[in-house]
Amino acid sequence: MLRKLARTTKTAFKDFISHEASGGYVLMAAAALALVVANSPLAESYFHVLHAPIGPMGVQHWINDGLMALFFLLVGLEIKREVLDGQLSRLADVLLPGAAALGGVALPALIYLALNRTHVESIAGWAIPSATDIAFALGVLALVGSRVPTSLKVFLTAIAIMDDLAAIVIIALFYTAQLHLLYLAGAGLVLLVLIALNRLKVMALWAYLLLGAVLWFLVLKSGIHATLAGVALALTIPLRGGDHSPLHRLEHALHKPVAFMVTPIFGFANAGLSFAGVGLAALLDPVPLGVALGLFVGKQLGVFGVAFSLIKLGWARLPRGASFGQLYGVAVLCGVGFTMSLFIGALAFKDPHLIVETKIGVLAGSLASALVGMAILRAAKPGAEA
Repeated sequence: MLRKLARTTKTAFKDFISHEASGGYVLMAAAALALVVANSPLAESYFHVLHAPIGPMGVQHWINDGLMALFFLLVGLEIKREVLDGQLSRLADVLLPGAAALGGVALPALIYLALNRTHVESIAGWAIPSATDIAFALGVLALVGSRVPTSLKVFLTAIAIMDDLAAIVIIALFYTAQLHLLYLAGAGLVLLVLIALNRLKVMALWAYLLLGAVLWFLVLKSGIHATLAGVALALTIPLRGGDHSPLHRLEHALHKPVAFMVTPIFGFANAGLSFAGVGLAALLDPVPLGVALGLFVGKQLGVFGVAFSLIKLGWARLPRGASFGQLYGVAVLCGVGFTMSLFIGALAFKDPHLIVETKIGVLAGSLASALVGMAILRAAKPGAEA
């Protein structure tokens, strides 16, 4: 009996971790746990541990600059694979999600800026509502079940990848501290060596990872955000060798640790928000209101508006088996920003009060997008080919 129960539990666990949306469920649970802990008798210990020093940095700093470098490494690997050998390798497949993603990046930023234009201290947060959290969004999409055609899941994934690419560029250009040229030069030299290894067709993954660790340290010291080292490293990993290429092997090795450890740890460390003294009126302050409306209103209007226009103009086609109602529901789900929005918020602001306001806006906007998007997808009629 116990042996049968153990086998059943093991099978259920394997099925869970192999499901593409499971990482989103774990991330949701980590965020919910952070909110519970931050509003419990354990709150003081929770915040104390996050700021406890480990060597040159605090715990939260290690999580945001160290662990998240692995997240960005995986993002970089996925972007390279999709562009060279995936759903973003043909211009016809890129046009609709690419243009929709640009609309979903620009409009939320404009809404935030419109609400914060007279507040100099909060202008820096303009990029916070511009990102989509693919793990969270796919987790919500999975709750809808088979009502949504696979083509829309591909569309949502492509938009999120484009969003991540835009976020990487934004972080590099607008959230870089004072540069230290000596370390920057060292990072550039290591990057050149990595490119040379790729050009020389070196396939030993350990060589890239060893140099990648050096690159991360130099980038951290240079003033550029350390997580960008993960993206730079990813772009040098060879894709030769089909499914057994170094890129495929590393992507496969990173997927579960990132989904079930890195992003949940980040979510737990950054979603903790004490509601003591926080009322509904706090949501009307410029920062949380700009973030929440940017995510909930800006994302859906930017993504759906551009996609709808391109389809009606005949420049792109509605994803196979999908209706406009379903497309709109997915556009609303793009407002689930969470991981990347919290990450950019931590880069944009040093004032603890503004960081708290960012969390309020991100949680409100993401929750509204998830609930409304799921309701629309449950009610929407399927497309003609579904």
